[in-house]
Amino acid sequence: MPLPQEEGAGRYETTFSFDERHQGGPGLAHGGMVSALLDEVCGLLATWYRFPVVTGRIFLRYRRPVPINRPLLSRALVEQDKGRRVHVRGELWDSEELLAEARIAFVHVPLEHFLSTPEGRAAGEAWRKRLAPES
Repeated sequence: MPLPQEEGAGRYETTFSFDERHQGGPGLAHGGMVSALLDEVCGLLATWYRFPVVTGRIFLRYRRPVPINRPLLSRALVEQDKGRRVHVRGELWDSEELLAEARIAFVHVPLEHFLSTPEGRAAGEAWRKRLAPES
């Protein structure tokens, strides 16, 4: 998925197509894949809005069956920024039809949260450079 264009942005949208690998019922995306997509889209926005964050809570409402093999629009919008929490609304659309929506609370965590693995330490070094104040 492409990254949001602007750090601190309050909105993000992208298109995504589920395929046979994401199928639950015939021709339909598995609900867990829909949840993962909305968590990812909202998480990308939340991470660019306030870095770094993790998913604290997710509420999902499935409104219609989600088809595979067609481009769908995913939207994310920051609804509230309160303390350590960033609340984001996510939506999945097929043309004019709302297929699923999510309300997700992301929690801002210290960078050290991610440093317990070798991969986390390597990413942490890259993040430190990004977060370092410019001199």
